[in-house]
Amino acid sequence: MRRREFITVIGAAAAWPLAARAQQPARMRRIGVLMSQSPDDPNALAWISAFAQGLQERGWTIGGNVRIEYRWGGGDLDRFRKYAAELVALSPDVIVATAGSIVGALQQVSRTVPIVFVTTIDPVGGGWVESLARPGGNATGFATYEFSMSGKWLELLKEIAPRVTRVAVIRDPNVPAGSGGLAAIQTVAPSTPIGVRSADEIERGIAMLARSANGGLIVVGPTSSVQLHRNLIIALAARHRLPAVYGSPVWSKAGGLISYGADALDQYRRAASYVDRILKGEKPADLPVQAPTKYELVINLKTAKALGLEVPATLLARADEVIE
Repeated sequence: MRRREFITVIGAAAAWPLAARAQQPARMRRIGVLMSQSPDDPNALAWISAFAQGLQERGWTIGGNVRIEYRWGGGDLDRFRKYAAELVALSPDVIVATAGSIVGALQQVSRTVPIVFVTTIDPVGGGWVESLARPGGNATGFATYEFSMSGKWLELLKEIAPRVTRVAVIRDPNVPAGSGGLAAIQTVAPSTPIGVRSADEIERGIAMLARSANGGLIVVGPTSSVQLHRNLIIALAARHRLPAVYGSPVWSKAGGLISYGADALDQYRRAASYVDRILKGEKPADLPVQAPTKYELVINLKTAKALGLEVPATLLARADEVIE
């Protein structure tokens, strides 16, 4: 073999490993998603669908170059802790957390696995980030509202039910969002707290409010522990003929009188952008916490009629959705 032919053969052989490496598929990335709801919740299914669509729009193919591990907490704090440990043990590239209590559970297990949260209330007060502009740790994401919005709920309740003179606030005192939301409302008007430790506690609190005339309900957040009792709270408000305002549009769509809050579907879509950036190398500490860009005012006219309420035309004109 002549020298030139020998060099050509050796050069081609040396290139084989490089070509083989170039043809290897990209590493499968893994995303954990810990939902605060149950897997039979149609709203939650719509939200994760929006998240998956957002990933696909950014070039991620589920089952192709990314795998998503879902866990469903069903509003149970013990399940949040169990599934937080389970997901961290899978060594995911990033975890999506859908409630403040889930962020807390994840950070108890790991301060290094990146977390993107959605529909989360007061992340600074909860201790999950150092500040909104500079989160500083392993978590960032999309906050639901500021406590100053609590006054807006009271304003809407009085607008749709002008006779309301007494207010009870349904909240979970065991999470910062619950106590902070109650405190914000009490700075505007006196109010009685109702806990959510059990269905009996909720029933007793609402029944006590209904014993006197002109009562109304405000459901703070609502946090995942309150969401667990959504159907019960809406049914009790109807049974006792109590006007109620809720912090999530989902509640009015389920039969609640009026709601004002962030569009969760939009937050899940936007969460995909932060997950994409983290998968491409950015750090949660450098991604500022985002405020909602879309709020929804939803009025359920069927519920209003059942309560004997005449909804002002000016309020109807401002609504994003009116349920007949």
